[in-house]
Amino acid sequence: MTAYDWAFRHAAVRVDAEKAHHAGFAAIRAARPALEPQGRRLRRDLTPVSAMGLTFHGRLGLAAGFDKNAAGVDALGGLGFSFVEIGTVTGRAQPGNDRPRLFRLPADGAILNRMGFNNEGAEAVAARLKLRAGSHATRPGRHRTGDLVLGVNIGKTKVVSEDQAAADHERSARLLAPYADYLVVNVSSPNTPGLRDLQAVDKLQPLLAATRAAADDVTSRRVPLLVKIAPDLADDDVLAVADLALAEGLDGIVATNTTIARDTLVTPADEVARLGAGGVSGAPLTERADHVTRLLRDRVGPELTLIGVGGISTPEDAVRRVRAGATLVQTYTGFVYGGPTWPARVQRALDQDLRGAGTPSGAAGSTSGDA
Repeated sequence: MTAYDWAFRHAAVRVDAEKAHHAGFAAIRAARPALEPQGRRLRRDLTPVSAMGLTFHGRLGLAAGFDKNAAGVDALGGLGFSFVEIGTVTGRAQPGNDRPRLFRLPADGAILNRMGFNNEGAEAVAARLKLRAGSHATRPGRHRTGDLVLGVNIGKTKVVSEDQAAADHERSARLLAPYADYLVVNVSSPNTPGLRDLQAVDKLQPLLAATRAAADDVTSRRVPLLVKIAPDLADDDVLAVADLALAEGLDGIVATNTTIARDTLVTPADEVARLGAGGVSGAPLTERADHVTRLLRDRVGPELTLIGVGGISTPEDAVRRVRAGATLVQTYTGFVYGGPTWPARVQRALDQDLRGAGTPSGAAGSTSGDA
């Protein structure tokens, strides 16, 4: 047991999960001067992977949800992540759902949340990313060896009606696309009423088209666009989204978000019921997320980028997701339970698997050289 494991089990679990998150994130940001060079050195040692016209120095990224407002992108990169996906960012600032809204399920290696897209809004996040861009020598989409890739995850503002969703996404894309290496449209959180209804292809298509047009209008380069889907979609609906991604010329799919299912949890049902509604992330998702990844890869072929997320708790989970067809992988809950040295361990396991295979596992991407 590591010192982090001991502290997590005996101290952190006694603190409100959201307060613990803010305290831990503040500590990471404070350590940025020491962390950032360390993360860059790790990425330089990893086998680069080409995907969506970008170069990823390593396969592991941090999923959306951890850094909602782009407050510590480079500090998080210092922990060993190759890419960080911020958000979910909405067109307007919103406080999210009432607290408490974030809970640990230690027996399951899981987290239950109903955060509700709490964030400072696209305008404030864009201003922060503009400051970050001014301090970096490289522009979005152009990476030197060891550079961090930035993803921006956008979603619908809660008070916006379904028929105004496209305009809401257009606003976010116009403000944020100039600073993003890639964009993700999140229609899969269970914590915004009606949001998952937008996964239906007849509603999703105009939303994606509007986002694509807005991003193209404000950038001279083509910013890759992906959609993030839920694990709770039926297999046929997963395949329908895959077909839409191909038809619309999307650059990839992020699979999967949190689940509303409770049937695989070992935490007592009455305890889970007391916590209330929300999406579950972490180890209970592993099997379903692996299955969805295989479904998608079989449907879309070798070219489309798949970012595998959900239930990646160990290095072995990450390797298995790549072998199921993921081009890249992301984590959130696994990082929370694994601690600050966890990302580097997973990166090295993924890199060892990649070097051993000679070419990337999962029939996607090519070597060169979030939530």
